[in-house]
Amino acid sequence: MKNTKSDFIFDEFSSVTAKQWKQQIQVDLKGADYNKALIWKSEEGIDVKPFYHEEETLNTYTIPGQPTSWKIAQSVFLDHIDVASKIAEEALIKGANSLRILADKPFDIAAFFKNITTDGKEFYFDFNFWNPDFFQELIDYLNKNSIQYYLGYDPIGYLVKEGNWFTDTYQLKEIHTLLEKHPANSLRIDSRTYQNAGANILQQLAYSLSHVNEYLHILSKSKLDLQKFCPSFHVAIGSNYFFEIAKLRALRLLYATLAKEYGAKETCHIIAMPSKRNKTLYDYNVNMLRTTTECMSAILGGANTIENMPYDAIFHKDNSFGSRIARNQLLILKEESFLDKVSNPADGTYYIENLTEELAHKALKLFQNIEKNGGFLHQLFEGTIQRKIAKSASKEQNLFDEGKLVLLGTNIHPNPNDRMQEDLELFPFVKKNPRKTLFPPIVEKRLAEHIEKERLEKEQKQA
Repeated sequence: MKNTKSDFIFDEFSSVTAKQWKQQIQVDLKGADYNKALIWKSEEGIDVKPFYHEEETLNTYTIPGQPTSWKIAQSVFLDHIDVASKIAEEALIKGANSLRILADKPFDIAAFFKNITTDGKEFYFDFNFWNPDFFQELIDYLNKNSIQYYLGYDPIGYLVKEGNWFTDTYQLKEIHTLLEKHPANSLRIDSRTYQNAGANILQQLAYSLSHVNEYLHILSKSKLDLQKFCPSFHVAIGSNYFFEIAKLRALRLLYATLAKEYGAKETCHIIAMPSKRNKTLYDYNVNMLRTTTECMSAILGGANTIENMPYDAIFHKDNSFGSRIARNQLLILKEESFLDKVSNPADGTYYIENLTEELAHKALKLFQNIEKNGGFLHQLFEGTIQRKIAKSASKEQNLFDEGKLVLLGTNIHPNPNDRMQEDLELFPFVKKNPRKTLFPPIVEKRLAEHIEKERLEKEQKQA
């Protein structure tokens, strides 16, 4: 067969080896040191190279459980049932296909779901209390009405944030009894606290893995069929675009490795949302840009469900405008940018595949060190986890204070005419709540807080 015109076109482009690329770069550098000029080291200790080549990509792994599509979620806080139900109904009509239900106490289940169309929708429950009788009532209702759901049992996540168990008499072994008769999708690992408190990506991955390992250790002694067990990871996504894509992929790899050791199902469910840590009070519209790229990282990294954060969430109460903008950002990414058309879009990208492998490898070593030194809960009560996160957070804060980590409109190019004092509906800073705790809790804190406090004080003096 004769060569076609297209064959000749592609024959003109011969393959280039990694060695040839590097040699050409060395020529272009004109004597400058390749390592110093073009390789930078991330906060996780990973050397990021100027290019990645197929020859250097082992690609010895597959990502288990990557979804073929992703859902748009919106959170609804159950305070006043009628109001919450209307908010939920509106969100589902206007584009959300998943809801995260936040509750501080038992609620009237039938009243909440009365006017909500549940077909094809998913419901996540985020419980800030412990009441097994109510949980059973909720499960019975959801099953009876064929509602797809993920429950939010995470006593360790509550302990991490509060420094105490749900009650003075609570014991972690209660999760054993509860899950023996409850669905395999009842357990949630809330790793957002680690990211929002300033943990680096390796710490987030290792602590999430140690967190779920505490549960798996308990459940391995139960009658629960671990081949049906599928935990949910609730993850916060930061601004390091490619690293955050790789983080979610590495999380699936790490969980599969751990689950295999217990004979459990090797897939997990991931719900992701933007980080609070880099959000700002002043020049708040920039938050929309931040959340857009963070949601893109979540999509490309393979999250099952993504909940966007309203641009004004840190200083306004829940409002229809902020929620609509947040929801529409995801709708644009899905319906207009077509980011739901390809499954595993990061596969074959040498940079992301290398990052995934390096993050997983380094995080696994950190996890093994935690387990070797008593395990996650032991290190929490000892204060080791808190100290390591504080060290990472301090390092990141210093970079921000020095202007090396940029938040546009806050530490670089601030608008001196911005005024926020009259627009605050919520207290946007760390709230101090002195109380007796079992150990110091892990506290979420935004990078811009100290600058914003100074600006607000200045506003008050000028008023």
